[in-house]
Amino acid sequence: MDLPKLLQETRTESIDRALAGLSRATLPHYSASDAEQNRKRLAKLYDLALECVKTHSLIPMTEYARGLARERHKDGFDLQEVHTAFNVLEEVIWRAITARLQPQQYPEAFGLASTVLGAGKQALAIEYVALASANQEMHSLDLSALFKGTT
Repeated sequence: MDLPKLLQETRTESIDRALAGLSRATLPHYSASDAEQNRKRLAKLYDLALECVKTHSLIPMTEYARGLARERHKDGFDLQEVHTAFNVLEEVIWRAITARLQPQQYPEAFGLASTVLGAGKQALAIEYVALASANQEMHSLDLSALFKGTT
């Protein structure tokens, strides 16, 4: 079995588990939302992850994440809340991988899942920072000295 097939077969179970994880995280806006609304949000994210894994394209995920950032920022969600939803879903997918795939399949499966959701989290964070800094001057630290390689 490959990752796309695994994700298709475990869709309902995975979304249920992600919803349970999201509710345990006690995030203000998600806790205030109807469970069915949160399920739809997670299902959309899951289906996009599946699409990106199947097509080997990050474009649908990054476009969705940028739009999601704008929507959630406007609605007062903290970046950490939305980021946690991505993390909960990634954890559920990782558990499905270890439960249903063979160990020799782990590197590719983990790589695909993490790349897709990581791209979404990165696009989400970049858009949030842009929105948060739109009305104020932001300064960046030069941390390059901390990341120089060795000779």
